[in-house]
Amino acid sequence: MIRSLLSVLAGIAVLTAASFAIEVALNPLLLWAFPKALPGADALRLNLWVRTLTFAYGLMCVAAGGYIAARVARCRAVTHAAVMGMIQAGLTVMAMVSPVSSHASRLQWIIIAVLSIPAALVGGIACKGRKPYGLEKNPASV
Repeated sequence: MIRSLLSVLAGIAVLTAASFAIEVALNPLLLWAFPKALPGADALRLNLWVRTLTFAYGLMCVAAGGYIAARVARCRAVTHAAVMGMIQAGLTVMAMVSPVSSHASRLQWIIIAVLSIPAALVGGIACKGRKPYGLEKNPASV
């Protein structure tokens, strides 16, 4: 029970930390690299390419969170990843209705919330499919 709770919390923590770290590093880099197309911070939220990139790395962060949730949980790995995805979808809906949600449209928030669950499942399935380290069958030395 405790391990299950910790696995889901670890997945949420990893996806949040990774997403914010990427955003903190990427936004100034984009503003510096494309000064004509992105003259200011407001241009970041309005630019289709930036929104697509943000969407893509956000879903990859959710998949990473699902992987961590599955890895920490050990048993019923994909179930724990799915629960983490459902919680993330709920957190996304809460962010959508918050007063500071104006940096994305309602449709974007809904799409992100809906795709959080499959993205987390991808991470859980990837973890389940990995080979355990150090347990390979090696032929005995003669």
